[in-house]
Amino acid sequence: MLTRYLLFLLSLQPSFAVPQKDPTLPERLVRQYAAHYRVPPELIAALIDVESRWNPRAVSGKGAMGLMQLMPATARRFGASDPFNVEQNIAAGTRYVTALMWEFHGDMRLVCAAYYAGDHYIAREKLNYRNPEVVAYVEEVRGRYMLRKYLAARPSRRSVP
Repeated sequence: MLTRYLLFLLSLQPSFAVPQKDPTLPERLVRQYAAHYRVPPELIAALIDVESRWNPRAVSGKGAMGLMQLMPATARRFGASDPFNVEQNIAAGTRYVTALMWEFHGDMRLVCAAYYAGDHYIAREKLNYRNPEVVAYVEEVRGRYMLRKYLAARPSRRSVP
């Protein structure tokens, strides 16, 4: 069942799911900053998948900007003076995710919910959040994360003798 689900997801968004031979600058920066802050690179990439679909010029209706869709105050708080600068955006977004990981003791459901709805709201509600948008967002990020983990763990054909 899981394999069928993963193959279905691959067919929908193959460019987001299949690792490239020569990773793009944003993909390299995701790995670099995730390693630096010790967070799973698949989580950062999954957030970008859902937030901006890897569009560095994305702007939401609420004013979030860049690949990781940082709100202006969050961007400034975590060191991005230009949220459309790919490196600043990924660095600040990864720092924010790291802060959320500390705040929510590594519970990725709460981290993703807080990334979407705001850490103050989720800190108050914990697992009692019932907003369907938040729940759908967490599930979408979770699906992308699991797919990326699966693909990263899968041996490449080149490694088989």
